[in-house]
Amino acid sequence: MNRKISAPGLAVTAVLIWTTVASGAPAISQFGTAEQARAMLERAVAALKDNQAAALKAFNDPKNTQFRERDLYVYCFNVGDGKFTAYQSPMLLGVNVREFKLPPNDPVGQRAYDAIHDVSEGNFITLEYQMPKPGTKQSATKQFLETRVGNQGCGVTYFK
Repeated sequence: MNRKISAPGLAVTAVLIWTTVASGAPAISQFGTAEQARAMLERAVAALKDNQAAALKAFNDPKNTQFRERDLYVYCFNVGDGKFTAYQSPMLLGVNVREFKLPPNDPVGQRAYDAIHDVSEGNFITLEYQMPKPGTKQSATKQFLETRVGNQGCGVTYFK
C-alpha cells in the first residue's frame, strides 16, 4: 500500500510534537507510581523465593528493567545485621541501613529496619519520609513499600 504524507499533515504533526516537548509535558512520567512499585516488589518477592542469590544479583544489575525502572528500584537488607544486600548504588552494598538519616534528623533507615521486624513474612508495610523530587528543591512525600522474605527485608520507594 502506497501512502503519501501531505505537507500540511506533516506540519501539524511537527507542531503537536514540538508543543508537547516545549510545554514540558513528558510523554511518559519520569516517576513510578505506587501501583508500579508494588508490582515491582511482588516480582522481587517471587524472585527471592525462587532463588535468593540469583534474585539479589538481578536486583543489583543496573540493566535489569524488571527491578529498576525510572526512579523505582528494589533494595534489600539482611534482617539480622541490617547490611544492604541490594541497592541502586553499589557503593552502599554492605552498609548498615540503620545508618541512613535524612536532614534535619530523620532516622529513616532505622525506621525501615525496625518496621521489618514487626511485619510477618508476606505482609507489606508503607512508611513515609520527605525528600525533594529530582530537579526541585521543594520537599515531597516519598513512600517506601517493604516486606520480609526469609532473612531479607526488601522494598521499593516512590513519590506519593
